[in-house]
Amino acid sequence: MNSNREQVFVWSGKIRLFHWINVIAIFLLIVIGVVILNAKAFGVSTDGKVLLKTIHVFLGYVFAANLIFRLIIAFIGKTYERWGKILPFNKGYIQEIIEFTQHKRSIYKGHNPAGKLMVLALLILMSVQMVSGLVVAGTDIYYPPFGNYFSQSIAIDKDNLAVIKPYSKENIDEVSYQAMRDFRKPFITAHVYSFYFLLFLIPLHIIGVIVAERRERSAIVSAMFNGYKYLPKGEEADH
Repeated sequence: MNSNREQVFVWSGKIRLFHWINVIAIFLLIVIGVVILNAKAFGVSTDGKVLLKTIHVFLGYVFAANLIFRLIIAFIGKTYERWGKILPFNKGYIQEIIEFTQHKRSIYKGHNPAGKLMVLALLILMSVQMVSGLVVAGTDIYYPPFGNYFSQSIAIDKDNLAVIKPYSKENIDEVSYQAMRDFRKPFITAHVYSFYFLLFLIPLHIIGVIVAERRERSAIVSAMFNGYKYLPKGEEADH
């Protein structure tokens, strides 16, 4: 590295752990989600589709737990774990984005102004995915945390919920079942469209990291592995 630069610790172990669990979980969820959405084209059987949805839900639990962990850390964590350092709502942000777009400032210890906008967009979409996914899991294959509630809402015999299975009509009241399906429609829509938006934003995020690395030359990628950026000695890196 350039002798005029020094290692500066930025990303804590908690942040790095969240990031890579999130990357792996989202990648697997996308792959399985694409197969589920195109089950007929892939020739997936009904049992196969239920298995894929089950795997998708369990991966969703990992994704949701990891995201909730990150949201909590943003409130109680330190320095670059907190909301004020990762979202575009800090005092002086407008001036930051102006300087950034005019190339008056090129080095940032944390996220640059464009990166903060991307983090906001990704967190919103991931939160929509989490909430809608949990509702869909409960109405589709009757999994927690809402599965038992929906099973009871559609059951003819409330004491025989065990026979209620995906794609089966046993012990199901048709009127109540249709009401449940109507209730879940907006959640399905939100889940699918936030999925498409994520497919659009993730490549933009990767491109943004590459552009920022070329512009800042501060080892942005390796920093998400070891926590350290390489910043100019004695220079205030960001606001």
